[in-house]
Amino acid sequence: MSTLRVDVWSDVVCPWCFIGKRRLETALASFEHADEVEVRWHSFQLDPSHPVGVREPTFDMLAKKTGGTPAQVREMTQRVTDLAAAEGLTYHLDRAISVNTLDAHRLAHLGAAHGLGDRTHERLLAAHLGEGEVVDDHETLVRLGVEVGLPEGEIRETLAGDAYAAEVRADFAEARRLGITGVPFFVLDGRYGVSGAQPTETFASALRQAYEGVAAGR
Repeated sequence: MSTLRVDVWSDVVCPWCFIGKRRLETALASFEHADEVEVRWHSFQLDPSHPVGVREPTFDMLAKKTGGTPAQVREMTQRVTDLAAAEGLTYHLDRAISVNTLDAHRLAHLGAAHGLGDRTHERLLAAHLGEGEVVDDHETLVRLGVEVGLPEGEIRETLAGDAYAAEVRADFAEARRLGITGVPFFVLDGRYGVSGAQPTETFASALRQAYEGVAAGR
């Protein structure tokens, strides 16, 4: 049996990343070779310059970044909220708090080491985008990690040190090498790139094309 690997670069505070995740999953649900597909999540930071420890309401951050009024920011975020709802996702971006996501990504790598990478990434996305959780707070990360099945002691040990920081930075470096400047970004079979939260049909087509290449031994 050939395995089709799908590598996904994503940030846990990225609203488009959760939408892209759901659309990929919808495409996989109707893909006849879905049991031969392995999805791996990779770390990316939308704002790597965000200072560690600084927490700012996302609406305030967007207003400063775009120069928009509160009403304009709300209108802008409503579009992505509506698109998320169409995928069965509930966003409350007015509650979201922008933080540096390095520790959240380290937790996601710990999750991957336990075979829970997808579940951990999903939980972090939902926590930030829908629940207003502060995803650089260590106690919050411990609670979220335990919810997905990670050992509490191992989470605390990871967050107290620098475990998985090298792996996170390796993901950042690989993204730069591949020329990835925005997320979500999907790489199928190491050769087919899909940029952004494309329609489900685009993912379905990419899966078929990539699988044919794997099956042919290319």
